[in-house]
This record gives sequence, structure tokens and C-alpha cells, in this order.
Amino acid sequence: MTIPLREPVSDRASSSNMQATSILIWGVKQVKSRLSFGDMTREEVRETAATTTVIFPTASIEQHGPHLPIKTDTEICEAVCRRAAEIAAAEVSVTVAPTLSFGLSQQHFRFPGVIALSTETFYRVVREVCESLARSGYRRIMIINGHGGNDAMIRQAGKDMAVELDVAIASASYWAIARQALIQEGHALDVGQVAGHAGGFETSCMMALRPDRVGPEARSPRRDPIQSSNMGKFDGLVVNEREKWGVDGCSDDARSASIENGQRFIAIIARELAKAIVYFSRA
Repeated sequence: MTIPLREPVSDRASSSNMQATSILIWGVKQVKSRLSFGDMTREEVRETAATTTVIFPTASIEQHGPHLPIKTDTEICEAVCRRAAEIAAAEVSVTVAPTLSFGLSQQHFRFPGVIALSTETFYRVVREVCESLARSGYRRIMIINGHGGNDAMIRQAGKDMAVELDVAIASASYWAIARQALIQEGHALDVGQVAGHAGGFETSCMMALRPDRVGPEARSPRRDPIQSSNMGKFDGLVVNEREKWGVDGCSDDARSASIENGQRFIAIIARELAKAIVYFSRA
């Protein structure tokens, strides 16, 4: 399927990597950013879409143990996408679309605080958001995921759309892009699984981003941490079983979490993600 693309108004777009314009409001000069898709006007989208990479974050609303808010995945994914876009904007034109906060979280239904989409619905929503962006003229769409349950489906959607749409689509989970740097430079495995679930890694990130929303239970030992789904002795073998989320619904102990660890992790992720954005934009 070919999505008709809007023609850019090239004589009004002075530079493909221009991220802000100056405007006057009540006689005061204001800087209007183009890093946020939702803050742009339709004419700004028309003028810049063809030369801009649009980041589409996907995440979840689900339980994150007794100590983290249910929007943890959304908070972290939005933060790293926004910060990566700010870094990449020095070299390429980029904007960040609104986050798809609802994802594939059915495995958490034994706990309260979960809003999930079916696999079919999630796939269709991802596709239709990307198709809508293509109709607005975007030719490069980058799906950045912040929830493990979505990973396989955003990749499959990207493969399917690349065949059917006249656009380039990239898709990845943020921790996959930054994993090597997180482990080697950030020593993330000393804190917990990467990215894990409500363990040391995510708790550290939330301490850095929203310390007011991290509960004291983070300092309590996990009674029954969940096991990785990559169980067994064979690389690539994923074993899925019902009710494997332990007592606390956490992947690992969070007692090694800290604000300093979280700040380091967020900075590394933003930097590595920015590199990927620049690479994809120029490919």
C-alpha cells in the first residue's frame, strides 16, 4: 500500500535540521521548539515532515512492583526519546510523536493497575499511527520501544510496513540500542537485569527521573524474583509459562538502585539512541 505524501513547502523551510523558530508573543521574543510533534502546527508539519525523522515511542501501563508507578515504562521511554532527540537535533531534523502508552501487558493481569491491548489491537494501532505519520509527509519513522512485551510486535510491524509503505521504518527497544554501553561503561549488570522489570535498573532510572514516585519498598529484598524468560541452556530459546511473575512482580532485587546509577543509565541511553537517530536519518 502506498500512502500519498504531502509535498513539503521548501521555500519556507530554511534548513532541514532547523528545530526551533523565533516568534513574537505580546512583543516578547519566544523560541518555539519543533522537537515535540504535538506542539507543532499543521503548517510546520507540512514544511518539515519530508526532511525530518519522527520518533514514535511505545511503552505500557502496568504494575511495577510495590515501589514503582504503573507508568514507569512510559516515563523512562519518553525521557530517553526526548533527550536523545535534543542531542540528535544538532545534526539532523527530528521530532518526537506522542507516546503509545498502552501495550502488550497481559502477563501482568494477576496484579491490579494494568491497562493492556490485545496483540491484534496493538499491532493495528502501531501501523495506523505510522500510516498517519506517512500521510503527513514523514518518510523516516523510528519506533522506539520501552516495554519488553512490545518488542517482537514493533519489529514485525516495522517489517510489514517497510514492504507496504513508501517510507523507511526503524524499530528497536531503547535498551537494545544502548545495551553494550550500559554494560561496559555503565556497569548496569552490577545493579540488576537490563532492562528487567521493576528491578535495580528501572528503579535507578525512576530515582533519577521521578524520585518522588519511588516507594520505600525499593529497599526491601524481593521475596520471589521472577526468572528470565530466556530460561534453559540454549541461546535464543524463549520459554513462556503462565503465572511466572513471583510474589512481588519484579525481575530482580532493587536494593542496588540509586539516583547516581539512574542518571548514568539515562545519559548513556540518550547518547546511544541519539547516535542511532543520526545514523538512521542519514542512511
